[in-house]
Amino acid sequence: MRCSNCQNKNTKVLDSRPTDEGRSIRRRRECEKCGFRFTTFERMEELPLIVVKKDGARQEFSRDKLTRGLIRACEKRPVPLETMESLALDVEKEMRNSGMSEVSSHEIGELVMERLAKVDEVSYVRFASVYRQFKDITVFLDELKDIINTDKNK
Repeated sequence: MRCSNCQNKNTKVLDSRPTDEGRSIRRRRECEKCGFRFTTFERMEELPLIVVKKDGARQEFSRDKLTRGLIRACEKRPVPLETMESLALDVEKEMRNSGMSEVSSHEIGELVMERLAKVDEVSYVRFASVYRQFKDITVFLDELKDIINTDKNK
């Protein structure tokens, strides 16, 4: 690594530690010529994860967009922001670990709903009503009956 102060090629690593949940490494370095200290970050290059929408359109996956959707679904519910962020990260990790470069919005919705049902049932129903685009009250009631039956079987 070249020194940013004197452009010398010889630097030594003083300290290394993982950051960004282990997805990058922060290194503290020192130039062997001038003694200048600086910090570098190494990140694994991730290929973009593409979401295929219902209409066939494609766009890059955004964890922030998913988190905003969860915040709307959990509004005025006792669900901490950390839980929502963790859920979004968990969904992203599962998709990336699958090795697929494209994932359908349907698959993302199912992954979210599977996890959200375990966190808060009201938030689950809110998310499902938008995600599944309930056409009328009977579809909504069917979803509620499924939740009630699941609770009885626990």
